[in-house]
Amino acid sequence: ESKCPNIGECWNNRTATLMVLGNICTRACHFCAVDTGNPKGWIDSKEPRNVATTVKFMNLGYVVITSVDRDDLHDGGAGHISKCVVATKAESPNTKVEVLSPDFRGETRNLDILLDSDLDVFSQNLETVDRLTSLVRDPRAGYNQTLQILEYTRNKGFITKSGMMLGLGETYEEVEQAMIDLYNSGIEILTLGQYLRPTKNHLPVKEYITPQKFQEYEFLGHQIGLKEVVAGPLIRSSYRADQSYKRLNIESHD
Repeated sequence: ESKCPNIGECWNNRTATLMVLGNICTRACHFCAVDTGNPKGWIDSKEPRNVATTVKFMNLGYVVITSVDRDDLHDGGAGHISKCVVATKAESPNTKVEVLSPDFRGETRNLDILLDSDLDVFSQNLETVDRLTSLVRDPRAGYNQTLQILEYTRNKGFITKSGMMLGLGETYEEVEQAMIDLYNSGIEILTLGQYLRPTKNHLPVKEYITPQKFQEYEFLGHQIGLKEVVAGPLIRSSYRADQSYKRLNIESHD
């Protein structure tokens, strides 16, 4: 659904991203290839078990569990995602689990449901700079809302992570400010990748960022104080997530 360009490399490294709660999103972000609609409360009750079985069968060392937005559910899907994490940990206790989470409209009571699971990394993408957020993301999402969720989660003691797409018309200064805002929210891992237009109905690419410029952004992120910055044209939010996790030396993290 999401048209990731790195799926083969990830699978070869015993990592994978699994999308739960169906393939219909209640949001209509202008960059995303996932279909928009109303699932009308549908949930696959067997999915937590199936996710756990898949992770064990694939012998994954690191898994990213992500989800469409489910505004049709009273908790935004937090309880279901939490069940997927718990089931995965029960079957594969040595597997690290990252959740690339919906925003739950900023409602912390739903976020807490997810955080009560045994996840290792919490991720939510800022996606773009402040000025372009209303153009790029669904109106129910928000630049400050994402930052607040990341800060709330970090203050709970979790490792937090975010990602951005470049090439939508942002300036260097705007990317720098976004990095500063993310650093101030407490994130430790940031991914930066090139926006690629899924179809002609999505936002056009304004600029193709050079590999050299991505390197400059990576250096800038480290200067700002971010511990892990992974930047490049084909980088996606889950790219080499296991390696970033290991480099943080999580065992000594508090």
